[in-house]
Amino acid sequence: MLLHIKQVLGRDELRTARAILDRAPWGDGRVTAGVQSALTKNNEQLDQQGEASKALQPIVLQGLNRHMGFFSAALPKRVFPPLFNRYGGTANAFGNHVDNAVRFIPGTLGERVRTDISCTLFLADPDDYDGGELVIEDTFGAQSVKLPAGDLVLYPGTSVHRVEPVTRGHRVASFFWVESMVRSDEQRRLLYDMDRHLMHLRGTVGESDPGVIGLTGLYHNLLRAWADM
Repeated sequence: MLLHIKQVLGRDELRTARAILDRAPWGDGRVTAGVQSALTKNNEQLDQQGEASKALQPIVLQGLNRHMGFFSAALPKRVFPPLFNRYGGTANAFGNHVDNAVRFIPGTLGERVRTDISCTLFLADPDDYDGGELVIEDTFGAQSVKLPAGDLVLYPGTSVHRVEPVTRGHRVASFFWVESMVRSDEQRRLLYDMDRHLMHLRGTVGESDPGVIGLTGLYHNLLRAWADM
């Protein structure tokens, strides 16, 4: 499932994040790349354990925690601590690659996250830069994504994807991975669609309608059957 999640961060949060990013020291993005990805990765990245990342991560995580659309789509079990990258100038692109299946969380005793879902949260407005589209190879063909600041795209971690060259300005984003309670992308999609239609029914016929009560029970029973806690 490839999904656009709107307004994960608000204006004040974006303003705070951009102030931190503007002062932050950027390094070589290949430090977190796998062997294959390092061959095509050409961007800048913040130190995972640096002060800027530690100040920015709670902003992103708080936005995710309060966003019901993100929870409904991702059904998160674990979220990898958000990372931050920048494309522009001579460090301006990332060729086709697939994310590592498992990521080790730095600063822990081997704690791991299975990368069921890949996420990119855009922190620069589209008018601030040219190029920089996230291109995701989907069953329907290549999908090109370039979203407003504060919006997020989530897509299967199994997808081949790339970032097109930035030819003007800087593309700044946060990226991270989610280990979902529901491992199957197909099952997550069914649950997300059911939840979305249930929210519509609640708004039209009310919570106490027998059909709403029955479908809500069906949703939770499916989640109970499929969830890995």
